[in-house]
Amino acid sequence: MSDTASAAPRVPKRVAAVILNSLKGGVVPRIGLPYITVGREVEIRALLTDLSLIADGGASFRFLVGRYGAGKSFLLQTIRTHAMGEGFVVADADLSPERRLQGGQGQGLATYRELIRNISTKTRPEGGALNLILDRWVASCADVDESVVNAQLAPLEEMVHGFDFTRMLRRYRTAVSEGDEEAMSRVTKWIRGEYRTKSEARAELGSSTIISDDDWYDYVKLIARFLVCSGYKGMLVLIDELVNLYKIPNAITRQYNYEKILTMYNDTLQGKAQYLGMIMGGTPTSIEDRRRGVFSYEALRSRLAQGRFAREDLKDMLAPIIRLQPLTYEELLVLIEKLMQIHAGYFGWTPTLTENDLVDFLKIEFGRVGADTHLTPREVIRDFIELLDILCQNPDANVAELLQSVGGDALATAAATGDTDTAGGDRNFAEFTI
Repeated sequence: MSDTASAAPRVPKRVAAVILNSLKGGVVPRIGLPYITVGREVEIRALLTDLSLIADGGASFRFLVGRYGAGKSFLLQTIRTHAMGEGFVVADADLSPERRLQGGQGQGLATYRELIRNISTKTRPEGGALNLILDRWVASCADVDESVVNAQLAPLEEMVHGFDFTRMLRRYRTAVSEGDEEAMSRVTKWIRGEYRTKSEARAELGSSTIISDDDWYDYVKLIARFLVCSGYKGMLVLIDELVNLYKIPNAITRQYNYEKILTMYNDTLQGKAQYLGMIMGGTPTSIEDRRRGVFSYEALRSRLAQGRFAREDLKDMLAPIIRLQPLTYEELLVLIEKLMQIHAGYFGWTPTLTENDLVDFLKIEFGRVGADTHLTPREVIRDFIELLDILCQNPDANVAELLQSVGGDALATAAATGDTDTAGGDRNFAEFTI
């Protein structure tokens, strides 16, 4: 076994359970990612550059593009964890038929509500950190003069809807000083976009303004700017599953959603947004399809299309679209070694798999029909955890026989062609993406 696996840090049982259950279910765990992250140095470095820009008062916008199960969500969660650790606030949401960027029935507002519900900090990584952020701001204002608070909020008041937003912040601060919990909860309800009508907001708050489907993004910009007043470095917004915009049957509705993306993209690049980073994840089709994808909106396509100098071996990681590159054979091997160590630690057993067994397992996975174009890490990981489960429950099982019974043809082919070393493995895995 390699030094990487043998020297792996011990994973707490609670974290190990989340990792194994999530991966076996085909989803990305929200905790414990540093224990299983391999590769992706180039992509992570590019996104960390964006965090530095955001902390300096700038803004960034990126698309992460990869096939289903190729590792988009994994990379998004990795950046999410890192950003929180660096003092950023992160809000994430997956788009769905009910959650879009724009919609005639409140689908845009539903996305905003999901983002605010999932708003997370280092001390509240599971989400629901809005009140924590507000209380931190109130605490920072406790011993300062009112003129200091006014100076702090002045830049927000100059923004679109800034006057209404700062009025709510002041109301929350007053409610805290008076111990009025009902008033505090009404303000947070307003910031979360949960008032359905203006009359309801007027009755409870004396404000006829509510966050709506048309202007929710303006409030995202306000919150990002406000976070700096609370001592954070800025805000990172992660929106995954752009394919749900691609699936919208009505062409005009699709165009409205892409127009919203264009607004966000222009704002970040033109300096209209501050302390805000946005990353959107989608499949190649959902981005590049000229009929229904993001590229069907010409104003976006002309801004996002790759230039003439980038090649497969020379990627521009400062471009707005980051296309996920394949993991190397060695990285895949390290990944399943890490999973084996976590599984063994959690269930308290000693795996009998050798490094050759792990190599054979990967060869079997890629021996399937259509593996070159359709196999993803999600399936490989799921199969490997299933193999570990079986070996854990059946300690007398012969690993080599089990692998041979499932993938004898693939192993025989590899042996016949001489693809038994790492270099040969690289050829087999040339089309593999994660």
